[in-house]
Amino acid sequence: MVVVDASGLTKIYGQPCGECVDNTGPAVGDNQCPVCGSVVACADIDFELYDGEVLGIVGESGSGKSSLAELLALDSEATAGTVTYEHYDGNLLAAGYQQRHQLQNERIGMVHQHVRDGLELDFSGGGNVAEKLLAAGWREYDAIRDRVRELFTETEVPVSRMDDPTDTYSGGMQRRVQIARAIANDPSLVILDEPTTGLDVSVQARVLDMFRRIQREQDVATIVVSHDLDVIRLLADRTLVMRHGRIIESGLTDRIMEDPHHEYTQTLINSVI
Repeated sequence: MVVVDASGLTKIYGQPCGECVDNTGPAVGDNQCPVCGSVVACADIDFELYDGEVLGIVGESGSGKSSLAELLALDSEATAGTVTYEHYDGNLLAAGYQQRHQLQNERIGMVHQHVRDGLELDFSGGGNVAEKLLAAGWREYDAIRDRVRELFTETEVPVSRMDDPTDTYSGGMQRRVQIARAIANDPSLVILDEPTTGLDVSVQARVLDMFRRIQREQDVATIVVSHDLDVIRLLADRTLVMRHGRIIESGLTDRIMEDPHHEYTQTLINSVI
């Protein structure tokens, strides 16, 4: 079953002149419009995401992958395009303010690249997760505490640290609290934006293994955005490769990694071999 179906998804920063998309992209080698100076973060993005699938989005810095993640997480408004989502009637990108917040609290989980974008560091770790539950209508104190304990156990955060300020947690623990918060209300879509940024290699492996286990157990549709091909290789079933705001190659992750067709994808993979 299709969870997300995106068509013509476009995000332009600035005042577009109407020629921005035609004057930017991989063929031009730039994503800034030479006519008006607007930046085309992404343009004409089409893809489908299926129930239980993990879709990887990979590309160098400035390729537009994080802008795409923000659109899908409803953290940013699109310039053009449509997104159908199984839990919303109509174009998801046209959802109003209240609808967006309801979807973010109940249906769509986001793990941000920068911890401060996803957590209140002066709150307790448990408080950060409880906030998401409260926003979704949870009201019973004991039920909330029990759910937070369950989520901390599931994401391998010590339950004994539940009431400690989040800024006393290690980077790996903070990332796991973000994941606990993202899955708190059993969303059908989870988006991870650079989930291993700033983490030591050994910590990265533990966080990724933990998330892969949870994703498989809950069978949740997931989008993973990363510049790290090892992350994509480990988690993603299919992969989109982006450059200058466009998808230049897509396919099964194993095929992309072992037999890349586009010259840029070949360079990207060879650079880390």
